[in-house]
Amino acid sequence: MTVRPLFRALVFTSISLLPALAQEPFSTPAERDRAYDFCRTLATEFRGRLTGDTGYTDAARWIADSFRQWGIKSFNDSPNYLQSFPAPYSLIDRSTLSFTGSPDGTAHRWELTPGKDFLPMLFSDTGAVTSPVAFVGWGIHAPQLGYDDYAGVDVKGKIVLCFRGVPNHEDSVFQYFDEHRTRMQTAKDMGARALLYIYEEPIANPNGDVVDGLESGVISFAVADSLFKEQSLTAAGLENELSHSRTPHSFALNASGAFAVAGRHFPKGIGYNVAGWIEGSDPALRDQFIVIGAHLDHCGPHMGLVFQGANDNGSGSAVVMAIAEAMAKQERPKRSVAFVLFGGEEMGLLGSKYFAAHLPGRMRETTAMLNFDMVGEGDGAHAGYSARDPWLKDLLTAADADVHTLRGTGAIRRVGVRSSDFAPFFALGVPCLSFSSNGPHLSYHQSGDTIYRINPDMLADVAYFGLRCARAAANR
Repeated sequence: MTVRPLFRALVFTSISLLPALAQEPFSTPAERDRAYDFCRTLATEFRGRLTGDTGYTDAARWIADSFRQWGIKSFNDSPNYLQSFPAPYSLIDRSTLSFTGSPDGTAHRWELTPGKDFLPMLFSDTGAVTSPVAFVGWGIHAPQLGYDDYAGVDVKGKIVLCFRGVPNHEDSVFQYFDEHRTRMQTAKDMGARALLYIYEEPIANPNGDVVDGLESGVISFAVADSLFKEQSLTAAGLENELSHSRTPHSFALNASGAFAVAGRHFPKGIGYNVAGWIEGSDPALRDQFIVIGAHLDHCGPHMGLVFQGANDNGSGSAVVMAIAEAMAKQERPKRSVAFVLFGGEEMGLLGSKYFAAHLPGRMRETTAMLNFDMVGEGDGAHAGYSARDPWLKDLLTAADADVHTLRGTGAIRRVGVRSSDFAPFFALGVPCLSFSSNGPHLSYHQSGDTIYRINPDMLADVAYFGLRCARAAANR
């Protein structure tokens, strides 16, 4: 990827937080509730914010209007604060799944409940299939690497089951095969008629492309346990075996499945990044930018369920909004600060990848990126920092001195298929901080991720902590 602007990491010399103002931000009850109020609006008003859908677009416009009211500038090449990018998406209207088999010698039929026992992948093709079932490990076909879960198993016309993962997490050569898009296309190429992931709980996921003639979904460990009973196996035990043995263990099941998905695909969907900025006060440094970002999108409305995404990532988006509003009222820092709410993160970092490759013309240098993702549950923050930029750890410690919310830090040494929106910046050499909360992050990608999962004090603390980190990075 070729990027026009120069990215440069400055040498850390000292941490300079903004001198105390008449009143510290996030100190009054109303200010402390600000991020929570933003999060509640994002979770309840916008149809689950699926990138491309009307709910997401309305949320993006609402944030743009907020930026305008706060006096945050729009970039010249995006006068309405919105940067558009291609974002094909689907809405799933109906789906059914059942299995028949004889795991204990007696015929059984399992009628599964959407949301509880299974979910279709939110990019599944529309269609119906009734066929035998086979288990194919990680669903990887990589004979060139000496690994093939499909070897010796006839999957033509069948429903295949597999786990999400790779045989060796420490080996980056398998990263490509852990992409949903790769695994789905592999199943189709091997002749399978449908692919079902096995997760502890079924989760919603729009991160993939429609593969013609392939239905896809997720079943729970409990459902898989019923299917594996005849083999005297459990899903957890089988996954553990695959992880430790690093050798395929695939087999046909004495069961048949009936899987149907009905949905609407929108191949010309458009997503938006919302971007505004505050100009730095130092003439020598104002062309250098700190980026403060979070992904605005979630999974949307499907089958009568709305995946609100309060924690993932209404919480991070709300924190960015709270920081933006607070900074707009303060003395300007030396460097300029961009506030970006990214679309398409749940689809594979579409928005942040597009933004990093198409930076607004004013952003000639990016000297740091702060990312907030799932910061609403729990009672403390965790922060990852670029391992190649150790000054960031000192910055975190200094910024937390008066907040006392930081529970742990970790060095980021590489990014993979499960990274958040800091990844495109990290890949370009930009020093990155990635903030999350200590959880437990229940109802992840499920309809239960509502505002009732959010701790208002957690949001207020991480917003204040993030603001102090941002000002330190912008003033150093």
